Amino acid sequence: MDPYVMIQYRNQEQKSSVVKDQGTNPSWNETFKFQVQNAEAAEHHQKLVLRIMDKDIFNVDDFVGQATISVADVISLGVEKGHGELHPSKYSVVLEDRTNCGEIRVGVKRTKFRRRSYKGYTL
Repeated sequence: MDPYVMIQYRNQEQKSSVVKDQGTNPSWNETFKFQVQNAEAAEHHQKLVLRIMDKDIFNVDDFVGQATISVADVISLGVEKGHGELHPSKYSVVLEDRTNCGEIRVGVKRTKFRRRSYKGYTL
């Protein structure tokens, strides 16, 4: 199995690297950044969706399972205090029929993004 993870927050999506030769306990240890608007803090349906996939060379990649992480509290803390964190925890990975098929360990941090202007450009 050559797993990777597709991470989605709202309309933003990122992909982890493909892990090879780690059996049934792959480890990615990667950092991903998503833009969060302060107005989104009031919305309670904020979530990260992690789709674990198996990379195939000659066929369509296979769906392995999915984990959903509520990040509403982390986003609210980020707005209120400038940062928020969900320490690394285990989340259930489920199949499309909601059958549990394993777990994934994930940590989430929310930090304040500061806009800076340089020579007429906003970064």
